[in-house]
Amino acid sequence: MENLHKWCEDSDPPLFRANRIGVGSCSPGEFPHVNISRGPSLGSRPSKDNDLRFTALTLHDPERCFPETETGISMDKIKQIFYYSIPQDLHWANVHGTIKHRVCTRHNLIIVKEMKSLLWKKMDLKLGSAETKQPYKYCHIMESKPHLNFPDSLCSKEFSKSISQNISPLPIIQTVSTSGSAFCLAALELHNVDWQVANNRRAHHTGQFSTREVILRRGQIFKALMLFNRALDSEEGLNLTAETGPNPSESARTKATFPVSRGRRTGGSWAAEVVENNGNALTIAIYSPASAPIGWYTLSLQISSKGRVSSVKLGTFTLLFNPWLQEDDVFMSNQAERQEYVEEDSGIIFVGSTNRIGMVGWNFGQYEEDILNISLSILDKSLNFRRDPATDVARRNDPKYVGRVLSAMINSNDDNGVIAGNWSGSYTGGLDPRNWNGSVEILKEWKKSGFRPVRFGQCWVFAGTLNTVLRCLGIPSRVITNFNSAHDTDRNLSVDVYYDPMGNPLDKGSDSVWNFHVWNEGWFVRTDLGPSYSGWQVLDATPQERSQGVFQCGPASVTAIREGDVDQNFDMPFIYAEVNADRITWIYNASNGSQKQNSIDTRSVGRYISTKAVGSYSRMDVTDKYKHPEDSKEERQVQQKALSKLKPNASFGATSAEDLPGEERTPSITGRFKVNGILAVGQEVNLALLLRNLTSDRKTVTVNMTAWTIIYNGTLVHEVWKDSATVSLDPEEEVQHPVKITYAQYDKYLKADNMIRTTAICKVSDEAEVVVERDIILDNPTLTLEVLDHARVRKPVNVQMLFSNPLDEPVKDCVLMVEGSGLLRGNLKIEVPALRPKERSRVRFEILPTRSGTKQLLADFSCNKFPAIKAMLSIDVVE
Repeated sequence: MENLHKWCEDSDPPLFRANRIGVGSCSPGEFPHVNISRGPSLGSRPSKDNDLRFTALTLHDPERCFPETETGISMDKIKQIFYYSIPQDLHWANVHGTIKHRVCTRHNLIIVKEMKSLLWKKMDLKLGSAETKQPYKYCHIMESKPHLNFPDSLCSKEFSKSISQNISPLPIIQTVSTSGSAFCLAALELHNVDWQVANNRRAHHTGQFSTREVILRRGQIFKALMLFNRALDSEEGLNLTAETGPNPSESARTKATFPVSRGRRTGGSWAAEVVENNGNALTIAIYSPASAPIGWYTLSLQISSKGRVSSVKLGTFTLLFNPWLQEDDVFMSNQAERQEYVEEDSGIIFVGSTNRIGMVGWNFGQYEEDILNISLSILDKSLNFRRDPATDVARRNDPKYVGRVLSAMINSNDDNGVIAGNWSGSYTGGLDPRNWNGSVEILKEWKKSGFRPVRFGQCWVFAGTLNTVLRCLGIPSRVITNFNSAHDTDRNLSVDVYYDPMGNPLDKGSDSVWNFHVWNEGWFVRTDLGPSYSGWQVLDATPQERSQGVFQCGPASVTAIREGDVDQNFDMPFIYAEVNADRITWIYNASNGSQKQNSIDTRSVGRYISTKAVGSYSRMDVTDKYKHPEDSKEERQVQQKALSKLKPNASFGATSAEDLPGEERTPSITGRFKVNGILAVGQEVNLALLLRNLTSDRKTVTVNMTAWTIIYNGTLVHEVWKDSATVSLDPEEEVQHPVKITYAQYDKYLKADNMIRTTAICKVSDEAEVVVERDIILDNPTLTLEVLDHARVRKPVNVQMLFSNPLDEPVKDCVLMVEGSGLLRGNLKIEVPALRPKERSRVRFEILPTRSGTKQLLADFSCNKFPAIKAMLSIDVVE
């Protein structure tokens, strides 16, 4: 034994953390050839206040203790190494000493040489304070006393709580059992992992998400602090496994196992390295590839220690696209644009018509509670996932694939997606699409209902919701409005519209021209087409036409649309036609079934293509990104190029054009509608039909006129007015024929779009008809929002709504809906009392801001006479 002690004392022992060594019991008489000295009994005072004795080894299984070896002693199992006690009159503060030891792997032997602990008699001492002049290391007490655990200063946190009660003497315990092979120290075990959530989320630009989960962006390092029972031995190894999806595999790149290295990583795959080593506390930097699939991940640790491998699940994290990283396909270099198209959680959407462009506010709310999880659930509910989960998850590394799947899933037509579309004008069983203020309530309702489609939506609702999900997942995106948007169903780059001789628009044929249509653009690289087609890509979630058997649309490169490359993926002919189709007008006579072409318009489709400007609520016109100037040489060349790719044998021209009948000459008159006075709901609509004689001859014109209430996509609701007249025109004369539509005539049939289509068929004998059309939009009364207090985070703020009934009759069934990301949790629904004629209403309500910055408050007021009156207000919130 003396030789054994000499062997230990002469060694150059490594350091070993003292706080995780096992404690057991022993019998001094069990092994007569070994001197076993006991440490102090529990509750007794050590020989010195700052020293603790060590116990000698306790050997088990005497039959195997004394093989013929050099030292004459070996061990197969170690149950106890040491124990110590703390006198009851002292207060335990921390243990920061070390054990010096020597491991003899040949003889399975460990000798404990020395241990020191630090004891404090002051009960109120602040740990980590100036009085101690040093931070304290982690100390784990027995599991039955978790309230005694102190945090690790390596987490950069000071623990300033003092011990305020007497602590019974406690040993530091953990029983260690070993097996068969050479084993001297306790097997390496992980005791805790600190994901460093705040630091990682700050670095990864995910700190705004309303959750405490670990949310990361791909291609960027994140760090985790791992606390073990002791220091990592040079012969031990750590491996990490990251996996996503229901059937993760390395071949599909949905699973990766990689070592924790002690040097710098190489390559662009999953990797990890130790960046800080403090004994049993390792700070590990983990790298994900810039091409990794996005989604939910599980991270686990495999420990190779003393001949065995153990595995422990570390936790889960969410991986998103990274527009801050140049290597990522969604990289956006401009900081202001990145702020607008990724981080901005509210915005505006342009609506209306070419002669009356309006806007509505929209709450994207991508950071709101549960929106990220719902956005990922959308992918898991897709047809692609249900058919082949492994392949679908693997392809989520590609933004164009993700964007296309989302364009299918935001509508519910094929797959129980998020929103059911409705353009009928009747919304029984759901919400009028105009009543939505944003995407948050839609997405939450979809989940709450068990993922049943939310009723109802129209194009801006689909686009606003898709924009939320794209930004949430990290794909830069914006909302685009195309005025006079063509819906070409037969891929001939033209749309056919029909009227009867009396001036009624006819719902005949499948083509149409919408007053406006709203879609999205996502920003990413087109590796499938080439670098010249990268950048903004059209994605359209509104269900219009099937693509590959599903109602999905895009991504289509905006550059390809401008250059007429309609043979490129995806859905190029349809989207190209939306902004470039020729409009062909036909006169259809139901009495004899005849139809004749009236006119071809090559200029009216695809006007004022609009999106919100970066950093303001201004309208930014992006028409020039989609098409060359109308009637320019370049525009005609592109149109011919596009037509030749769709129909190689067709001659250039309007694809449905036919020569006008020879007996009918070019019209000698022109006509247009002019607005007189204001256009407001509740008021009489006053228009004038202006007819002008272009010749030096007298002309007699027969005029048939109608007015219909419509939905914005051209769907006819009801005829509300009609008239016929005969007008005489002197040479080169212009006359005005009055048109008056009373409120009583349109009241019952006006929809939330507030649109009326007026049409006049003007006919001079032996000449082709002149079709005059104008869609008018009536203004709603004003809804006003006012902030009554200074807005501060986590302080209630009073807001006031003002509304005046402009009608000569009461309004009832009044409801105010309010929402705003960072201002309200969820939405606020307030029932407003009925209003007498001309009565003014004032409603006060309270909001509670949760985030600082400029936030957008959105309100929708509805009643029996006004289906959807909108208001929005920007509120500056300070800390």
